[in-house]
Amino acid sequence: MATTGSQGSAWQDATSTGATGTSTNPGSGNSAGRGSAISESATATVDKIASGAHQAVDRIASAATSAASQFGVKGDEMLEAKERLLDSTREYVRTNPMAALGIALAAGFVISRIMR
Repeated sequence: MATTGSQGSAWQDATSTGATGTSTNPGSGNSAGRGSAISESATATVDKIASGAHQAVDRIASAATSAASQFGVKGDEMLEAKERLLDSTREYVRTNPMAALGIALAAGFVISRIMR
């Protein structure tokens, strides 16, 4: 298969006739070395891409693990804050029951007006 003009694919170049007019198909001796070089180059490129992808996945996994750990810590802090607020509220209601009742009535009235 001879290529016409200066454009052609790598496969066409590998299977085109050489300068001496002999066919250099993939099964002949001249193209075997060139095909092997192309194969090695392709393998090296695929290995390089795979290595880069593997590193990217490792970085993402590390970042996800770190984020999950931080969310766990923040969640624990929020639970502790909730417990402190609840204890503080209980203590206030015990010491000031009438004020707590007035606050609850006022909050209920405001919420009922907002909901209408």
